Amino acid sequence: MLTPRQNLHYAIGELAYAIASADGKIQKEERKKFHDMVAAEIRCGDPQYELADINFQLLEKDKVSPATAYEWAMKEIRVNSHYLSPELKNAYIQFMEKIARAHPPVTIDETDLIEKFKKDIEPIHGDPVFYLQK
Repeated sequence: MLTPRQNLHYAIGELAYAIASADGKIQKEERKKFHDMVAAEIRCGDPQYELADINFQLLEKDKVSPATAYEWAMKEIRVNSHYLSPELKNAYIQFMEKIARAHPPVTIDETDLIEKFKKDIEPIHGDPVFYLQK
C-alpha cells in the first residue's frame, strides 16, 4: 500500500509517460530526460521519485495509451490532492514541459496535453497541514 505522497510520485510517472507517448512514440531522448530528472530528485533527497521511473517503465512495457495514463495520473492527483503543494504542481508542469522539449519539435499533441494538464490541475489545491509535514 502506497502513501499519498508515494501515489503522487507514481502519478508523475504516468504524466511523463502520457506526454512522452502523446506523439505516438516514446523517443529515447524523452525516456533519458525523464530518467535524468528522476535521478536528480533522488540525489536531492527524495528517494520516492524512483516510483515515478518504475511506473513509466511499466506503462511503456504494457503499451498503455497516453489518454489512459493521463486519466490514471489525474485520478491519483485528485485522490491524494491534500498532499499536493504548489511546488509539486509546478514540478509536474516542468517535468512535462522538459520531456516534451527533449525530442524537438514539441508537437501539437504534446502542447495540447500540457495545456489540458495546466487547466485540470489549476483548481486542485493541497492542504498545508498535510504537505508541510515532514
